Amino acid sequence: MDTALADIVRATHASGALLYVLTPDRTALWLSHVTGAPREVVAPWSRVAVGDPIPVADAVREERLVWVNGQVEMARRYPRPAVVLPYDFALAAVPVASDSGVRGGLVLLWPSGHPPQLSRAEHEAVRAGSRRLGHLFEQAARRGEPLVTPGRPRILPPDPGRTPTAEEAWAGTALLDRLPGGYVALDLNGRITLVTPAAADLVGASPDRLLGALPWEALPWMDVPHVEDRYRAALISRTPQSFRVMRPPGTWLSFELYPDPSGISVRIDRTDDRQEADPVAQTAHGPGRATVLYHLMHLATTLTEAVGVRDVVDQTAEQLLPALGAQAMVLMTAQDGRLRILGHRGYSPDLLARFDGAPLSRDIPGAAVLATGEPGFYPSFGQMAAVYPKMTHEDGMAAWAVLPLIASGRPIGSVLLSYDRPRSFPPSERAVLTSLAGLVGQALDRARLYDNKDRLAHRLQSALLPHSLPGIPGLRVVARYLPAARGLGIGGDFYDLIRLDENTAAAAIGDVQGHNVDAAALMGQVRTAVHAHATVGAPPDHVLAGTNRLLTDLDPGLFTSCLYAHLDLGNGRACLATAGHPPPLMRHCDGRTELLSVPPGLLLGIDPTARYPSLECALPPGCVLVLYTDGLVEAPGVDPDDATAALAGLVEQSDPHDLETMADTLVRHAPAPGDDIALLLLSPTPGGG
Repeated sequence: MDTALADIVRATHASGALLYVLTPDRTALWLSHVTGAPREVVAPWSRVAVGDPIPVADAVREERLVWVNGQVEMARRYPRPAVVLPYDFALAAVPVASDSGVRGGLVLLWPSGHPPQLSRAEHEAVRAGSRRLGHLFEQAARRGEPLVTPGRPRILPPDPGRTPTAEEAWAGTALLDRLPGGYVALDLNGRITLVTPAAADLVGASPDRLLGALPWEALPWMDVPHVEDRYRAALISRTPQSFRVMRPPGTWLSFELYPDPSGISVRIDRTDDRQEADPVAQTAHGPGRATVLYHLMHLATTLTEAVGVRDVVDQTAEQLLPALGAQAMVLMTAQDGRLRILGHRGYSPDLLARFDGAPLSRDIPGAAVLATGEPGFYPSFGQMAAVYPKMTHEDGMAAWAVLPLIASGRPIGSVLLSYDRPRSFPPSERAVLTSLAGLVGQALDRARLYDNKDRLAHRLQSALLPHSLPGIPGLRVVARYLPAARGLGIGGDFYDLIRLDENTAAAAIGDVQGHNVDAAALMGQVRTAVHAHATVGAPPDHVLAGTNRLLTDLDPGLFTSCLYAHLDLGNGRACLATAGHPPPLMRHCDGRTELLSVPPGLLLGIDPTARYPSLECALPPGCVLVLYTDGLVEAPGVDPDDATAALAGLVEQSDPHDLETMADTLVRHAPAPGDDIALLLLSPTPGGG
């Protein structure tokens, strides 16, 4: 296997390779072999789910070659790996297959500067090599040999190349000692394998202390993010890099890194603290990489918790603007052929109102990006005007980035970032910006789905609950419904008021188990069944018994509580029956509030033979009957009896003549609604009016 992998790398002139094995259940890929990169760099991809949005997973899942040409394309198509490795390199991922099917995946890396496409020879070498690896996998499986130790891929050593003679080694050492400055050699893991006396003197450490160590471990003053970042950039992109760092107490040193397949050569020299870094490989402008990564990880975490488009807009503005040094942001999408502004920060509403709802046109940067999916970077207004000649300079900004928001491989929106000073947007920064936009795009796609479901839930909920309660002479009624704070925003709580004849009415309140479409659908069936039994004049125990038989026949797998009250307004009497529902409260005319002890009955949908005994009580004018669901009183760590007693206290202190205010008070003092809340207040009036 080692030889086959090395042969592919050699034939394609790749700088590195990662070989994966498909797990027996075909849900994941384990990294088995690595060449051209240290273990620490590839550690985030030791295990890859087949459904992950990264190149090797796509290649295996879709059984095709995936080609990514450079840093910007990686950031646009695969923001997750681009965030961890924001360097310029090319990548090809292919499935590793035998005659019996796909057995793994292969990733090949090329240095910065590879042509835009694979050559015919490279294509053939990749195809033949992956086929050879597939046959080796199949042979190993037949012999029962383990192909991989999870989490411990085999790291192949670099090609040793030509071994110098003793004379050549001596001459090489003398050459380094004669050159100005100091020289250090690093292996692919970043460890020091050679250090000249001049280099040891410049960094202030003995050669014995340096050999075999990582520079940022042996020298604490080098333990800053951009040092390791430049080493990784040289290793992955195989292009020269440079940086400066201060050796305490005040000596500035310049470092130039020159990579090849065997390691990295480093030249060290003194430099003036005012001198600019070598323009050949200058580090990116803008916020330091450590700052960007901190905000990036925070943004990624907060976006996973965003539950709507508004949340995505707020979190993006709060995290992106300070991380990137931008002063303003606009988040846009397309709807019905028009540009829609989803949110903004740093711009006046009047300016953006002119663009919101405008027809999609390639003359508008945000709309053009929606059509092409390609990012745009404009260091000055002149450069923007060259692409969009109809744009006028109205926002007072000096530089702009317009980025596509990609989800499932297609642009679903765009984000405009604006800066109050000119900005060059070097390649590394463009890749970071594009990666960040990819995260925002995925979060926006989820948020729009959530908002659509939430709107659907509210429409379904409003369709299942009464649009309005019937006016019944001699009875004042107020109702409230609050959906759960979490979940779909739809639940199984319901209430109903039914006019039976001139002097009688019925009231029902219930709670179907769950907070989903199934619960809402069953709630509609329960409410319909209660209504049907009530309108034929059945007493409360028969109404609940008939509804219970229907539910047990349907066998929905969900249980329902329900309380049903028959109200005889002419005689001032009420008859109540319950199926496992919280007992109602009665506020008497003298202000005393009582918990009515309705005989308990089983929840609906458990036993088709269950009986539901009833309770009769007085219902005089001026009293208030309070029906509610458990969301009004239940809270973690609170005793239900104490919560019900507190609710009774609120009812007692409220004005019985103002049921609207009473309802608002009861709902306002309810626990944070992790469950739905339904509330029905009923009060007979004197003289039937």
